[in-house]
Order: sequence, then C-alpha cells, then structure tokens
Amino acid sequence: MLNQILRFLLDTVFGFFVFVLLVRFYLQLMRAPFRNPLGQFVTALTNWLVLPARRLIPGMFGLDLATFLLAWVIEALLVFLLYVLRGGGGGGASGAVVGIFFSLALLELARFSLYLLIGVVLIQAVISWVSPYAPLAPLFNALTAPILRPFRRIVPPIGNVDLSPLFALVAAQLLLIPLEYVTRAVAGLL
Repeated sequence: MLNQILRFLLDTVFGFFVFVLLVRFYLQLMRAPFRNPLGQFVTALTNWLVLPARRLIPGMFGLDLATFLLAWVIEALLVFLLYVLRGGGGGGASGAVVGIFFSLALLELARFSLYLLIGVVLIQAVISWVSPYAPLAPLFNALTAPILRPFRRIVPPIGNVDLSPLFALVAAQLLLIPLEYVTRAVAGLL
C-alpha cells in the first residue's frame, strides 16, 4: 500500500512538473503569447529552474532546449524512481539501463505531447464555438494553428463548420497506438 502511495505521489508531482515544462516549451515553439493568465502561470512556476538552465544550455533554431532537456531529465528520473519502487535494482546501473531510462522518458514526453495536443485542440474548438473573443482564444489559436493548417488544406469547412480539429484528434489518437507498443517493448528491456 505504501508503495502504491509513493508511486502515485511521484507520478503526480513529477508528471505535473514535466507537463508544465512541456507547455512552456510548446508555447515558445509556437510563438504563442505569454501575456495571459496561463502563460504567466507557466512562467512563474518554471522560471526558477529554466532560467539557470538556459545559462548552461543555449537555445538552437528557435527551440528552447533548456526547457525540453529539463523535462526529459525529470521524466527520466521519474522512470528510474518508479523502476526502483517496483523492485528493480537501483544500484549498479549500466550505460544500457540508463539509455533505456532516457529512451522511456523520451517516449513518455512524446505521449505527453500528444495528450497535450488533444487537450489544446479540444479547448480551442470549444472556445471557438462558445466565446471566440475570450482572453485565452489567441493563445489556443496560436498553439493549434500550425497543427490544424495541414488538415484545413485537405478538408475544407463544410457548411461553415471546421472539421480539422476532428481530423487532428483522430491523427493524434492513431499516433498514440504505436507509441504505446514501442513504449511497452522498450520497458520490456528492463
């Protein structure tokens, strides 16, 4: 029972922080505005860790590598801690085992990213129907526009209804299926 409680707490705390770091990474990647309540929340919650890391890890090609690498390392630490709690050997980790931890962490970041995409597309679709001029509408439009643009080229609006979010959600779900199999295969190496 204590093991389950520890796993739940670790997964919740680490997962939340990794999720917030990914949100910050994608806000910067998509050039979304930070002058909104969500952007300010994410910035305030992560500045203490991201700003010092940026001194050591410079950005490249407009990517905030420090934020992404922090999310990756924290997720790898979570994978390692959960492995130890399940009874895996914590000491004497070889390079191959460390590589597996980081590979699993990268796959988890991809999964988190797809879930984040699903959530953002759903929120943007609801905001566009209910209140297209809401204060957070520009933020969600900026986050979803690059993702929805290819679908909008293929599927034009039907009766003034944009179906591109539906196709983006289906594509994200289709990507989650093989990602789950790959994650299981890599986890089986431990």
